[in-house]
Amino acid sequence: EVQLVESGGGSVQAGGSLRLSCAVSGYSGVPGYGGCLVWFRQVPGLEREGIAAMNNGSGVTYYADSVKGRFTIAQDNGKHRLYLQMDALKPEDTGMYYCAAVIYGCYPSHWWKEYFYNNWGPGTQVTVSS
Repeated sequence: EVQLVESGGGSVQAGGSLRLSCAVSGYSGVPGYGGCLVWFRQVPGLEREGIAAMNNGSGVTYYADSVKGRFTIAQDNGKHRLYLQMDALKPEDTGMYYCAAVIYGCYPSHWWKEYFYNNWGPGTQVTVSS
């Protein structure tokens, strides 16, 4: 059974940094190709938005334009933790952050789509004040 548990959320002032962590267990991607691990963000009243993804076999990463250059997705060597380093935070980065996974690799055409993923963590709240 795949289990994902996020941590590291909190409150920070604009311009500050946070590092989110997702503990990953029971998960593996398609042998030889890897799977897709992703961070989503949800603001109340809006759909979840994929903001950063990583193919855990190749290491190829994808970012939403809204976070490109400020956020970095990474995994540890043992592939048991997924990280999201968030720098230069803005008030509009406020939201609930989720990690998600699917056994297939990330597709450039839809890695940010919620429907692509069937494993989710419970989320961690990030609040950025101005």
